[in-house]
Amino acid sequence: MELKDNTMETKSEYESYLKASKHVKEIKGFYVHLLCYVLVISLLVYLNLTFSPEHLWFIYPMAGWGIGLAGHAIGVFGTNMLFGKNWEERKIKEFMEEEQSKSTNFKN
Repeated sequence: MELKDNTMETKSEYESYLKASKHVKEIKGFYVHLLCYVLVISLLVYLNLTFSPEHLWFIYPMAGWGIGLAGHAIGVFGTNMLFGKNWEERKIKEFMEEEQSKSTNFKN
């Protein structure tokens, strides 16, 4: 019976590892996508401003690809990338520490 429990724990750990590994690959894929976006859009801006500065056409591929990149970011990081739960918890802790520091300094 104990062997079965150990096997289940190992299976659970393995599934967690696979899930984490998949997420790391997704994050890596996003950063590769972001790097390609920056490089290609930079090249397009250069070409546009060099050869036809009277019409700023680079904005169209930049906006279209940017929407796709934003979708990719949401798919990888979720909808609360900037102000997620971790951010809230860090800010609450930061403000509590500031208040405690002020209180301690005031007493001294």
